[in-house]
Amino acid sequence: MSIVPRLRTARHVCPAVALCGWLMTWPFGAVFAADAKRPNVVFIFADDCAWQAISAYQEPRKLLRTPHIDRIAREGMRFNRCLVPNSICGPSRATILTGKYSHSNGFYNNSNSRFDGSQITFPKLLQTAGYATAIIGKWHLVSDPTGFDYWHILPGQGVYYNPPMLENGQRVQHEGYTTDIITELSLEWLKNRDRSKPFLLMCQHKAPHREWEPALRHLGHDNDRVYPEPETLFDDYSGRGLAERDQDMTIEKTMNAKDLKLTAPSQLTSDQRAAWDAYYEPRNEKFRRAKLAGRDLVRWKYNRYMHDYLGCIKAVDESVGRVLKFLDDDGLADNTIVVYCSDQGFYLGEHGWFDKRWIFEESLRTPLLVRWPGVTPRDSTNNNLVSNLDFAETFLKAASVPIPAEMQGRSLAGVLKGQTPADWRKAFYYHYYEYPTPHHVRPHYGVVTDRYKLVRFYGGDADYWELFDLHKDPHELRSVYGQAGYADTQRELEKEVVRLRTELQVPERDAPQASGRRLEQPRATSTK
Repeated sequence: MSIVPRLRTARHVCPAVALCGWLMTWPFGAVFAADAKRPNVVFIFADDCAWQAISAYQEPRKLLRTPHIDRIAREGMRFNRCLVPNSICGPSRATILTGKYSHSNGFYNNSNSRFDGSQITFPKLLQTAGYATAIIGKWHLVSDPTGFDYWHILPGQGVYYNPPMLENGQRVQHEGYTTDIITELSLEWLKNRDRSKPFLLMCQHKAPHREWEPALRHLGHDNDRVYPEPETLFDDYSGRGLAERDQDMTIEKTMNAKDLKLTAPSQLTSDQRAAWDAYYEPRNEKFRRAKLAGRDLVRWKYNRYMHDYLGCIKAVDESVGRVLKFLDDDGLADNTIVVYCSDQGFYLGEHGWFDKRWIFEESLRTPLLVRWPGVTPRDSTNNNLVSNLDFAETFLKAASVPIPAEMQGRSLAGVLKGQTPADWRKAFYYHYYEYPTPHHVRPHYGVVTDRYKLVRFYGGDADYWELFDLHKDPHELRSVYGQAGYADTQRELEKEVVRLRTELQVPERDAPQASGRRLEQPRATSTK
């Protein structure tokens, strides 16, 4: 088993010193001379967008049509195994900016991490190389953005209606639906940008993050459809260990009144509240009278969740359509890389869950669609193990900017040409840290290949290994760890975990959690 042989690891030096040292060695003239040929980058980023909800991925439930997002796939490449190294919002954003794992960039979780903006990021390097740079929408990294000429961001998680935002540090109050506002601000920046420069625009939506509040125009978008259920909606978690059973992220038990729209958002204006009540209140009253219980109650919650979640994505899809139309109308499409992705995957009822966090497929995989005219074959698909860890390196490579050695991913430039390098990674390291709140998912780390996952859970009273065979068990319902028929595979994967942790310089102790506790990671070698 082999991965990328050139695995760059983070150096333990002051980020600001590292950046200054890097810039001093850079041959700027050679880069600036190529301005006319360097592509623009439009990075469209949704929050908690499940690949199952994008129609280009052809999920059997056919939950929603997303024609504008699908257009990127039709005119470019759809990635089927884009994996994240830590399936949670803030850490994924930090990984995209730095090209580094959480333990290297310092942003482990959403509870008590703060992004160190002095470290090397790809927007800083593009900005220094002559790109105009902007980030608009959700930031969620606590500290102020760096490396951007313009930023207009939501504070914290943001809200869906009438959001306050920060424009280059100054508070601005907006009225309207947040997805639409982010779109308008992005288009306004594109119209008014410095047209003498190539540009990077990071258009980052709040949607479809919990509590999944749709635009008022999309209330009733599904005509009260009864959605097909995932096969594992009523999973009993047998065949697996304590971590899967002892979590707090089920549709049945965890969803609250705000999630289910039994209470209205506080930010609505009186007119907005009237439209909200006109849709939800008759349905809520019918629900109250029905006094549902057991599986019938779970099914009602699941269908309400699907209406709301997918309604949020409809607005994101419309946003993508507006951005693509602007690129067409402004003559930019042929020299602009367009990326659509999310910070991780999301559960849409599989295993009875919502949210993310796990090494399992629905959480681990993020949608990734890329259009790069003249480079990426149209309507192509890719099954390689790629990652958001690779985005920074890809954008730098496209812009002819040297890739810092401390970045831990690898440029997708060859993959996007349909020419995957022979030495592309065959295994991928994953590590989740945030525990015990908010969803009581145990910390775990492991290795992922095209067929297998070996994972170790630790934290609290959990300390055990699991092994999954995705070919025989695609829903990951039964661990085969310790079974004789998998002994050779297990040994091979155990060695791979040790090797990856060593090469990536993973610390043996976790960073302090929100509880103030610092968890000791079990040794990567297993015992029987």
